[in-house]
Amino acid sequence: MTLKFYYDLMSQPSRALKLFLTVTKIPHEDCPVALRKGAHKQEPFLSVNRFGRVPAIDDDGFKLSESVAIVRYLSQKYGVPNNLYPKELKAQAAVDEFLEWQHLDLRLGCAMYFQTKMLRPMFTGKPPNEKTLALYLDRMNTSLDNVENIWLGSGNPYLVGSQLSVADIFAACEIEQVDIDVTKERPKLGAWLERVRRDLHPHYAEYHKLIKKLHTATQSKM
Repeated sequence: MTLKFYYDLMSQPSRALKLFLTVTKIPHEDCPVALRKGAHKQEPFLSVNRFGRVPAIDDDGFKLSESVAIVRYLSQKYGVPNNLYPKELKAQAAVDEFLEWQHLDLRLGCAMYFQTKMLRPMFTGKPPNEKTLALYLDRMNTSLDNVENIWLGSGNPYLVGSQLSVADIFAACEIEQVDIDVTKERPKLGAWLERVRRDLHPHYAEYHKLIKKLHTATQSKM
């Protein structure tokens, strides 16, 4: 039975996991979940993920949520390219270290900035709370500085070593949703982001079309 992938490309973890599935060529059936219509909080999706969040998978009756858990499961089942999610213990732990860090660091700032600046105004029709927006912008900038100076500080072309991994996919999808130039005064981050875009071309641009469209719509209202 084909793996079912539930997602919405407005969601960063959904975009990251869709890219992972595409580049690894893991056979799957796309099952879009319209967040804008509240489909994630209704049946039949709640029978797939009781928490009502995307992404999620249904692998012949085995249902799993949380994007990093899904990556680990699929990597073991399908034997994905070693650079994307390594099999060797220490190399895998290095990738896991970034994934764990980004979830409550880079993701917290970028995702909350994106939600406050774009999603909530779109859903509510109300302007963003400037104080809250400034708070998340500050947190985001701290995280981006850490990417520039720590994760890319050793001179490696990618976040964890010399080859593209899921760490790069998750981080790039997080940063791409921000509507400001975060590479200004961060040359390593800028070069890395262009490298990831190029490595994942044309799928990376394709899966970010919705986000870019949202950026354009937001700018036209300002």
